[in-house]
Parts: sequence; C-alpha cells; structure tokens
Amino acid sequence: QVQLVESGGGLVQPGGSLRLSCAASGSIFSVEAMAWYRQAPGKQRELVARITSGRVTNYEDSVKDRFTISRANAKNTVYLQMNSLKPEDTAVYYCNADVIVMTGSFTAYNYWGQGIQVTVSS
Repeated sequence: QVQLVESGGGLVQPGGSLRLSCAASGSIFSVEAMAWYRQAPGKQRELVARITSGRVTNYEDSVKDRFTISRANAKNTVYLQMNSLKPEDTAVYYCNADVIVMTGSFTAYNYWGQGIQVTVSS
C-alpha cells in the first residue's frame, strides 16, 4: 500500500506565500507523475500543477507565474511553492501521484492524499 501525506497548509494573508509538501511512502518501486489539485467550497476539484518524473511541468492558467511545482525524486516528494496568494486560492489542496508499486506485476496505480486546507484571508 502507498500513502501520500501533505503538509504546509494554513492561513496566510493576501500576497503572502506558502509551501506545500507531499511525501509518498509504502511499497514503492517508482513514482511517476505527481500533481496538486484543489477544491474550493461548492466547486469541482481542479488541477493546479503537474510534474512528470522527467520534471516536465504544466500549470492551471490562474496560477502561472505565481506557483512553482518541483520534486525530490530521492525522497518521493513533491512541493508546491505558492507566492502572491489571493483569496481565490483558498481551497483544500490534494496531492496526487501515479505510483508503480512493488508487486509481482509492477502495476501503476493512482493515489490521493487526504487534503490540506489553504486559506488566504486578511
């Protein structure tokens, strides 16, 4: 089994910064693409940023130039540096990863973290 554990959320004023982390652990052979999603109250979950194992990245338009996704492959960890935060960034942020697990078939599965609250408010 594989677990994704997020950390780094909290309350920040508009214009401030936060750094989210998500560490994958368990029966991992390799971690492929990793991503951050978010879900605001009353809205659908949306992709914020994604990074492949080769560090190719893509971002949702509203966060480009403000957020940066990165990863530390040796730690099976993905980060989301969030700068110039706005009230509309308030949401529960979820980590997501495609993981090849150490079973006989080395199958890839998709996993979600439990979510972490980010609140941007004065």
